[in-house]
Amino acid sequence: MAQKVIFKIMTMNDEKTKQKAIEAVADFYGVDSIAADLKEQKLTVIGEMDSIAIAKKLKKIGKVEILTVGPAKEEKKEEKKEEKKDDKK
Repeated sequence: MAQKVIFKIMTMNDEKTKQKAIEAVADFYGVDSIAADLKEQKLTVIGEMDSIAIAKKLKKIGKVEILTVGPAKEEKKEEKKEEKKDDKK
């Protein structure tokens, strides 16, 4: 099952560091997509991968925190609405 992991990289302040982080994560097997946010220093990775191994690799770039780990897509609960028909007499 695919998972969504959000990492916070404390030293990701410029484009060069951002590119290094993306390239480091892209090498892992099972990574489907990568998104980086320089302003908030967050790296979002989606796929079937080992999040701890990715954190260890990112540690070479700078201090890393795993903020969240969860399912890739949140499943919406389908609410069944029963239609009530009024019988006219």
